[in-house]
Amino acid sequence: EVQLVESGGGLVQPGGSLRLSCAASGFAFSATDMRWVRQRPGQGLEWISTIDSDGSSRSVTSVRGRFTISRDNARNELYLQMNSLEPGDTGMYYCQLAETPDIRAALRSQGTQVTVSS
Repeated sequence: EVQLVESGGGLVQPGGSLRLSCAASGFAFSATDMRWVRQRPGQGLEWISTIDSDGSSRSVTSVRGRFTISRDNARNELYLQMNSLEPGDTGMYYCQLAETPDIRAALRSQGTQVTVSS
């Protein structure tokens, strides 16, 4: 059974940083492309960033240069380093297998809350 457990969220001031983690189990993590998605207040889920099994990555324009996705295959963990956070980054963040056809499936995991506010 695929299990994804997100952590690392919190309250941070604008301009601050957070590092999100996602502990993965139940599938061949090292061979799986992974992604982060988020749901901002009052909005639907949106794709943030993807990292392939070979380490190549890509991100939505709004976070490019501020967020960095990475992975540790030895630990079966996915990360999202978020710098220069803005109030507009506030929301619930979820990790997901990149091949998942329905992004809404991300809501099955607990997610981690990020709040950017002064």
